[in-house]
Amino acid sequence: MKTCPIRLPHLGCRRAVLLVLLALVIMFQAVPALGIVYTCHVYPVVARVLSSLSSLVPFAMGDVFIALSVAWVVCYPLVAVIARRRKAGPTLLRVGEYLLWVYVWFYAAWGLNYSQPGIFSRLHMRPAEADTVAFRAFAERYADSLNATYTPVRGGAVRDVARREIHEGYRRLDHMGVNRPFGPRVCDKTMVFSRLSSMAGVTGSMGPFFCEMTINADVPLHAYPATCAHEYAHQLGVANEGEANFYSYLVCTRATDRAVRFSGYYLILFHVLHNVRALLGEAACQDYLRRLRPEVVSLARADQRYWQARRCPLIDDVQTFLFDLYLRGNRVQGGTRSYSGVVAILMAWESKDKLKKTNSGR
Repeated sequence: MKTCPIRLPHLGCRRAVLLVLLALVIMFQAVPALGIVYTCHVYPVVARVLSSLSSLVPFAMGDVFIALSVAWVVCYPLVAVIARRRKAGPTLLRVGEYLLWVYVWFYAAWGLNYSQPGIFSRLHMRPAEADTVAFRAFAERYADSLNATYTPVRGGAVRDVARREIHEGYRRLDHMGVNRPFGPRVCDKTMVFSRLSSMAGVTGSMGPFFCEMTINADVPLHAYPATCAHEYAHQLGVANEGEANFYSYLVCTRATDRAVRFSGYYLILFHVLHNVRALLGEAACQDYLRRLRPEVVSLARADQRYWQARRCPLIDDVQTFLFDLYLRGNRVQGGTRSYSGVVAILMAWESKDKLKKTNSGR
């Protein structure tokens, strides 16, 4: 009796490469040690190549690529199946293969930075315990620094100053769990779809496909330095939003330019207010607002009105939902105990720094 050999589908070279790359991505995601290898050794090489190429183009290539990809994924099946009467199965398989290539490209070019250990592990810090006394002291110190650095920001020259300060600031962050700058300067681009981003409340983004950092054209001058430093942290391999805020805060508040320092402090104002209200109560929050300079409070309220006027509730809700799914898919956890994001990291950092100074003084 003859036996019929089992015929495996012919993958072809392209699909074989895709499967190998998918396997590597999954392996790097599953093994934490490989996440460190990627962020510290693989990503800097990839980032140098991609950012060098994308810097030759004046517009955000990633924004255009995403828009064209979405348009192709939606339109191609309709045109192929309805207009050209092709079979639905092969058409959908081609779309699926394209999406897998995009998935691999995303993680190979930047997304595997999510696989590295969190900042508490990288900086050997203990998460701050929920303590209202310690938090009140932190909030008061922060308010004093915010008040002391307040300065009106006028003129576009602040952008060039901020870029220089940010680049130098990250160069000084040795052994701080973030890569050193890859290039000779900070190179940010304006979002192609700034108006749409404003509707969703997005002020900046890290374009992973071409290692581009983009900033919304609607971002006010006083917020530009901190926003730029935040996105630059992402470009240097920091995936977590709270961690990017932490590095932005450190770099900006240590700058020599007063406007850049104020932007760094102002960056976390709404995070601090959220924690004051959550931990100390509404009455304490109103008292805290009275502690701030009237100019700072007026600026914060003006910013709220400014962004609210540009937001579209539907687009904002959809973007928030999708971004939440995206973060959960990359295993990004929320804040520690009752502290949120950057505040939790800053309090842990201050505790570590205080302990270090105490030990060195013995």
